[in-house]
Amino acid sequence: MKRLLFTILLFVAGLGMTFAQAKISFDKLINNFGTFSENNPVQQCTFTFTNTGDKPLIINQAVASCGCTVPKYTKSPIKPGEKGTITVTYNGKGKFPGHFKKTITIRTNGVPEMTRLYIEGVMTEAK
Repeated sequence: MKRLLFTILLFVAGLGMTFAQAKISFDKLINNFGTFSENNPVQQCTFTFTNTGDKPLIINQAVASCGCTVPKYTKSPIKPGEKGTITVTYNGKGKFPGHFKKTITIRTNGVPEMTRLYIEGVMTEAK
């Protein structure tokens, strides 16, 4: 009888814990730099997100699809209801002019576990 009660207690506790989780919600998923000159190849934008869950949110990883793109993000846990940022710097120096689209993959302890952010723009040739 004690085993049965203990098993039920563990099940109920585990079930309750599955509903309590962090949740990441971004203000936007795409940033378009528009058109900029090869003379000014470094562009920067900030993605803002909110923890809409009820557990602290942790960004485990932010990885860009190319070495020309560098993400920096809030390292400390983000409490429920609080905001965090991911700042992305694109450096087009030495790259061919024209349209580009880069991906930044975000991995968290929350829902969703993985989110993709995108930056794009058109770098024109220096005159």
